Amino acid sequence: MALSTTSRLLKTLGDETRLRILNLLRKGELSVGELQEILNMGQSRISTQLTHLKEVGVLAHRKAGRRSFYSLCTCRSLALIVQVLDDSDLVDEFRADDAGYQGAMEKRRQESRSYFDRVAAAFDEQVLPGRTWEGLARGILRLAPRARYVDLGIGDGMLTLMLAEVAESVTAVDVSPEMLRQLESRARGKGITNVDTVEADIVDLPLESDSYDVAVLSQALHHAHDPGQALREARRILRPGGQLLVLDLLAHGEEWVRDRLQHVHLGFTEADLKKHIEAAGFENVAVERAARDPQPPHLMTLLATGRVADAAELAAARR
Repeated sequence: MALSTTSRLLKTLGDETRLRILNLLRKGELSVGELQEILNMGQSRISTQLTHLKEVGVLAHRKAGRRSFYSLCTCRSLALIVQVLDDSDLVDEFRADDAGYQGAMEKRRQESRSYFDRVAAAFDEQVLPGRTWEGLARGILRLAPRARYVDLGIGDGMLTLMLAEVAESVTAVDVSPEMLRQLESRARGKGITNVDTVEADIVDLPLESDSYDVAVLSQALHHAHDPGQALREARRILRPGGQLLVLDLLAHGEEWVRDRLQHVHLGFTEADLKKHIEAAGFENVAVERAARDPQPPHLMTLLATGRVADAAELAAARR
């Protein structure tokens, strides 16, 4: 650091209020209002001292709405500032300021708690930036095993591409060649190379037995003329220990979906879906209501899971 710069900095540090401000800011970022409250000083006095400190380049500043926040910047003079603060004889003042700092932090926590307490009852109805089901699904998928997936009945392909981000490979099966072409195009656009497409009906899969770790049927089972056969095919192509995930509609009475959306079945009851999955040979079957569509007619989605017995369990069953 140049001698002139050091001299200017030391001159700036030769003020009790500035030292107290710097000592507080090395604990963490504070707003002008918080500094006023802790130091029990007026805004003009605080702002004047902050201006002096900014001029020698030791403060970082940011705006958040109408509030201004300050913190110590990472600069070559930081070590000198720390040394000056540590050697200062303002021990009593620093101790009192520390108590004020703790009070300011507690006030922040109280304000945050008060906000969430106030909106808790209607929080699920709030329009919140960044809260999307796609974002949540992507986050949860990061916890999924890197394995071989098969997506049976791909629809718009969104889930297929999300699975591809974490999977060893994904085989996408659909009866529509155009759906598959659209998926391939989107995969190329995203630089995804671990998706294979297969044109087939999910009740008659041209796939090898015991070849996948996870089978997914997302809003596909209600399109199958024989849901039980579709689940038996999923069971056949899964390896021992493989997992099944089904997302489908709870039974409803919206007949219009048959013609407009080509639904064969008007959803399933929890009991019927569980019965179908168990009859296909899956174990540890669980079915629960997952979410209701926010738009009319507010159809409910069921989430079902099951697993194939592992090699040891299959061997034991044969004895």
